[in-house]
Amino acid sequence: MTSRFYVTTPIYYVNGAPHIGHAYTSVAADVLARFHRLSGHEVFFLTGTDEHGQKVEQAAQNAGIAPQLFTDRISADFRDMADVMAISYDDFIRTTEPRHIKSAQALWQKVAENGAIYSGAYEGWYALRDECFYGEDELVTGADGVKTAPTGAPVEWVKEPSYFFKLSEYQDRLLELYEKNPEFLGPNSTRREIISFVKQGLRDLSVSRTSFKWGVPVPGDEDHVMYVWFDALANYLSALDYPDMSAEKAAFWPASLHLVGKDIARFHAVYWPAFLMAAGIELPEKIFANGWWTVEGQKMSKSLGNVVDPRELVKEFGLDSVRFFLLREVPFGGDSDLSRKSMIMRNNIELANDLGNLCQRTLSLVARNCGGVVPERRVLTDEDKQLLGQASLLPQLLSDRMAACALTDALEDVWKVIRAGNAYIDHQAPWALRKTDEERMKDVLRVLLDTLRSIATVLQPFMPQSMEKMLVQLGVNENERSFAALEVLLPAGRSLPAPQGIFPRYVEQEAG
Repeated sequence: MTSRFYVTTPIYYVNGAPHIGHAYTSVAADVLARFHRLSGHEVFFLTGTDEHGQKVEQAAQNAGIAPQLFTDRISADFRDMADVMAISYDDFIRTTEPRHIKSAQALWQKVAENGAIYSGAYEGWYALRDECFYGEDELVTGADGVKTAPTGAPVEWVKEPSYFFKLSEYQDRLLELYEKNPEFLGPNSTRREIISFVKQGLRDLSVSRTSFKWGVPVPGDEDHVMYVWFDALANYLSALDYPDMSAEKAAFWPASLHLVGKDIARFHAVYWPAFLMAAGIELPEKIFANGWWTVEGQKMSKSLGNVVDPRELVKEFGLDSVRFFLLREVPFGGDSDLSRKSMIMRNNIELANDLGNLCQRTLSLVARNCGGVVPERRVLTDEDKQLLGQASLLPQLLSDRMAACALTDALEDVWKVIRAGNAYIDHQAPWALRKTDEERMKDVLRVLLDTLRSIATVLQPFMPQSMEKMLVQLGVNENERSFAALEVLLPAGRSLPAPQGIFPRYVEQEAG
């Protein structure tokens, strides 16, 4: 049976333009989706936009246009960002779509039927910027005596009729979930924070608003719209045609992995499982929170003018150089800093020098000394076997890394083989063997070609365009690029195209 893999990004909030943080989570999810496809799994990869709520209504008013027109524009911008970053999503969900509204209302009705929603009045602190309710004990009082949310967002005292979700009744079940399934929530820093939050005690959650209208109407009471997070989280089901669980796409539930930013971990790791428990729906297998990006050591903010559009980086550095840097710089799950110096160094040292040169040297030697034809694999020395053995382990090694969302570690595993390949070519010196032992030279070049094929195959999820070029130059046909295909050697005698550089060195323009 083919195993299924359902991966999601958070749906991105449309009160502003896409930035590097959005691209980061999307690229990570894309790498996982592409990796599972190459493993022969059936994949469903979902991304999209979160388009309701008071913040969106206000942003549309400030722009002087209707909320739907505003969300159409920003959602299209997020879709463009995904396409520029080569995000291979299977579906792009929008919470203003009829299919989503139908599913969110069906989920509400199921939770309500099971007795987990009741009506009352909400009175308490609300942070519009976070779209989040906070208890008095969570607020921070500044030197000026002004209260703010723990995130620094301004809070206001809100009083209005509301429906409540009985979150307090799920505290023990949630703690049991985290304890019995340590893999459910990662990384460890986020897991510890969430457990600490839940242990402090959960209060029932206000899940509807009456003070604005831009939202999904509550079934049976259209004076209320759903709290934006109840609506938004339902997208993971609405893309599968919930409540029709007999639909073909429904087979992908439960989700294999929800990738989220750490700022929204609470909603995904506390509220979402509780909503699903209340609806009697199976829980997702894993939630993993990635860190935040700073720019040259500073927090991104509109006021500082340092919000980075990933599409601008792609124009300057190239798509795969950007994708590589995002997942290479800092262990996935931690906070990262976007520095031009680091980006140029990663491009020039690891891509152009390490991988680019290994490929270029090997292919140039094959072109010059073997007539551009793949030589036979004949006699293998211990050194040959060692390098080929390292390369052959990559698919399984990376499979284990992917299961743990250790994407940066996966790249380091590949780079160990690349560095070993460079040490091997230097030590074997096939250019010198040309004069002393032509057959041995061919054996060395064959070992390098096979090693490069393994490297390029496993790097396809990270750098799809560059690895496509590399595999073409290595003579690997489209039907020979899966992990299973690596078990079959490329036939000797296959003609290779003329070698071309894949990773140009980046040269900083002189200011003038």
